[in-house]
Amino acid sequence: MLKTNDTSMATPIKVVVTGLGVVAPNGIGKEAFWETLLAGRSGIGPITLFDASEHPCRIAGEVKNFDLNALVEGVNGNLKRIARQTQLALAAASLALKDARVSPDSLGQDTPFPLLLGIGCAPMDIIEEGMSRLLRHGPMRVPSYTVHSGQPHHAASHVAKHISVLTQSITISSACAAGLDSIAMAADRIRSGTASIALCGGTDAPISPMTFACLAKTGLLSLRNDTPEKASRPFDMDRDSGVISEGAGMVVLESLPHALARNATIYLEVKGHASCVDPDMDISGCGLEYTMLQSLANACMRAEAIDYISMHGPGHPVMDRIETELVKKVFGTHAYRIPASSIKGVTGNPLSAAGAMQVIACALSMRDNLIPPTANLEKPDPACDLDHVPLTPRHQRIDTALINSHGIGGGNCSMIVQRTQRS
Repeated sequence: MLKTNDTSMATPIKVVVTGLGVVAPNGIGKEAFWETLLAGRSGIGPITLFDASEHPCRIAGEVKNFDLNALVEGVNGNLKRIARQTQLALAAASLALKDARVSPDSLGQDTPFPLLLGIGCAPMDIIEEGMSRLLRHGPMRVPSYTVHSGQPHHAASHVAKHISVLTQSITISSACAAGLDSIAMAADRIRSGTASIALCGGTDAPISPMTFACLAKTGLLSLRNDTPEKASRPFDMDRDSGVISEGAGMVVLESLPHALARNATIYLEVKGHASCVDPDMDISGCGLEYTMLQSLANACMRAEAIDYISMHGPGHPVMDRIETELVKKVFGTHAYRIPASSIKGVTGNPLSAAGAMQVIACALSMRDNLIPPTANLEKPDPACDLDHVPLTPRHQRIDTALINSHGIGGGNCSMIVQRTQRS
């Protein structure tokens, strides 16, 4: 039985998003990211981060022209010793705090500042470099920084160190759902009254030889090497699989009173969310039925209140169909009246960063009254028969959106966000 998550009889604390930071294959910063989403301009291209000439998949979504020192002030040390996913997270965090007009001085020191960061992969660039040095030169030549920089929590701890305030950093690892899970957990912290502001999101940099070799063996990588910009094709009949990418998405969450007190820009409100593991591991993503229903219950909303769905939509032949079927199961005939697009035709699948990027896209969608299209959806799969907003953006007011995220291993998270009511 689904239960509303009531923690108190008092008026619940509203949780709002006040800062957006994104570093993606299709653009760095919220405006570049948004412009390319609306244009359907893909960030997928040939792999340059390693020699992929012998790999079956030679394309990915790499962040172009990434220069950490140009994005973040005061970065110290040799960047080769800092994992790429850590660098991406640091840049996205800096952009989010800047967008929210939050400085370390404004965060105070009375209680630890919550920093929750989702990751899907370990820092594979650091780990693979250490292994390569071990095999080529022996155990005495393994870099000492591999111990620190190669740990899963390195990104969160490094961001916390850079913020330079009393911080509680938490790493969430639930594959692609981790970024949305981290935002959900941070929202719970604020809603419970234990924090008034938090930084949260996801980061991943999985473009490495070992990761790509393993993913190719499982059939999770598109082999459309000749036309990389057309390779990620959510809900399209000709899709062969998804395209892996890298990136980071971070948002600043606040209680509504805290945001109003400092006259912050408010993008949207986090109304409800739910997470679970697939109850049947043979049906990938089947847990989304529960998370969508429970998100509605926790937001105290009927299905008819949803007027846009940001689909997980990775472009995988099976997963796209399962998610579509579950949306129809949860929303009934109303499902056919809801625009339901996927941004992964442009971004690729940046694993744990994906959910945070979807939140950012929803925030900008509400700001501009525009629905981002599903890029490369040229020949719709008859089994994916919802309104997937193909190819071009749609002018439409969105007041309430549902966001879906699913990860390898069966993790699922859904979240409902809404145009903010200030009272």
